[in-house]
Amino acid sequence: MFRGVQNINMDAKGRMAMPTKYRDALNSSDDGQLIATIDVQSRCLLLYPLSAWENVEKSLQKLPSLNPATRRLKRLMLGYASELELDGNGRMLLPAMLREYAHFDKKLVLVGQGEKFELWSEDGWAAETEQAIMDANSGELDLPEDIQDLVF
Repeated sequence: MFRGVQNINMDAKGRMAMPTKYRDALNSSDDGQLIATIDVQSRCLLLYPLSAWENVEKSLQKLPSLNPATRRLKRLMLGYASELELDGNGRMLLPAMLREYAHFDKKLVLVGQGEKFELWSEDGWAAETEQAIMDANSGELDLPEDIQDLVF
């Protein structure tokens, strides 16, 4: 289970180090293999341990290809899916195409989301957080009915 927000630096070659608290779990369950793809709703990347991605991939492949919206979703998420592997120092190389999509610079933010991570530029994460708080405070956060009964 991945949770929490971690600030991370990316080097000039596009490598980032996975925080130690996640590294051991990734190495033991998936041999340090991850899949990175784009988030189609935000300018961030989604990072999945290989085993979690395989479930997502199967679900995406079951979607009807004749529906234009699902075909676009499949095209983007599966098309941009890139295999990553943690090296001996716990680093992984982020492909240039994905870095460009997410507007990555040196400073990144890794956000645990249960079975996956979101990877944001520091500026993108700050803007996303600010917008979410403004929406929640203004009453414009449009939550589905089944979520409104959750107790925090």
